[in-house]
Amino acid sequence: MITVLGCGNPNRSDDGVGPHVIALLKKRSGESEGVRLLDAGIDGMAAMFAARGCKSLIIVDACQSGSEPGAVFEAPGAALENSYTPALNLHDFRWDHALHAGRRIFRDAFPADVVVLLIEAATTDFGLDLSAPVAAAAVRVALRVEALIETRQEAGEPGP
Repeated sequence: MITVLGCGNPNRSDDGVGPHVIALLKKRSGESEGVRLLDAGIDGMAAMFAARGCKSLIIVDACQSGSEPGAVFEAPGAALENSYTPALNLHDFRWDHALHAGRRIFRDAFPADVVVLLIEAATTDFGLDLSAPVAAAAVRVALRVEALIETRQEAGEPGP
């Protein structure tokens, strides 16, 4: 199983680019056998449980690194996972924490093949629309995700 997670808050403009990419993928090609497309929103725990049992995981989210809005970054998940400092709530438990915790909790049932695609946000102000550079980058990222899925399927990855 290949799982694609779109992370982010669609009520915060460009922060919603992850769920936007999932919507684009569903429109373009939809889910196919062995591929699951999920809008994980801002729920890191949902991301962790969604990744459990899949062979490959692709995460799409916004970032704010100071780069040009719409810039796209691709990195292996292992380079971005972070440990989580437990608190009284899990509101700040993000996908990077989910990667770290999931690998330790689920061990072999957690994917070793993790790719993260980040899109530089122009704004995370309240709003439902993506900025023009981020909307354009979302299309490029959807195409990249399709290519990543195809590569993994050709390698014999599609089984549930």
